[in-house]
Amino acid sequence: MLLKDFYTINSIEKSDDSNYEVTIFINKNHEVFNGHFPGNPIMPGVCMMQIIKELTEEITSSSLLLQSLSNVKFMALINPFATPDLRLELNIVVTEDDLIKVKNTTYFDETVALKLGSVYKKIGS
Repeated sequence: MLLKDFYTINSIEKSDDSNYEVTIFINKNHEVFNGHFPGNPIMPGVCMMQIIKELTEEITSSSLLLQSLSNVKFMALINPFATPDLRLELNIVVTEDDLIKVKNTTYFDETVALKLGSVYKKIGS
């Protein structure tokens, strides 16, 4: 985990060969929220992208390097004090050339907060 104690994985459930539902809990007291933004904490988009990478690494048991992003849409602000529980739907596919393609939708309650497509390359294998 790049940011120590930033979030906790509550569950990872596999629904079929490529689809996963992950629930996490954001640590509202993490120091990152002191600067983003004082008095109005908001989840930094780059932190959400890192969480998706780390969850994909956990699921695939691989170290990954981000190769590309597509269709990145931040649709709602995540306030860790109001909505610390997040649900991430991940569609993870390994291509013939050993790249890992991920489609993600992140929710708090029933609100879509983020939609993102990413491609990772395995490293160290």
